[in-house]
Amino acid sequence: MDAAMVTAIAALIGGPVAALGVMYGSRGANRAAQQTSAATMYDSLTQRLVAERDKAEMDEKAAEARASAAEAKVHALEAEVSRLQALVTRLGGAP
Repeated sequence: MDAAMVTAIAALIGGPVAALGVMYGSRGANRAAQQTSAATMYDSLTQRLVAERDKAEMDEKAAEARASAAEAKVHALEAEVSRLQALVTRLGGAP
């Protein structure tokens, strides 16, 4: 067995071994890319949910402010009705 034969045998064995290494290496790279992609998607989803929650909280506060203003208006109108009823009674009418 001369050096050329040993080199040829090494090439025949080394080629498939190298191909297997590339195949498994690319699988690992693909897995890492998928995990990175999943983490990025999770972060994006989390940010969107936080933004939606913050908007809902702001909408709730605005609705509460409108409700409070409406209640104040109702109380003011009830006070005005009472005042006018008292005025009608004082002027001799029936409320």
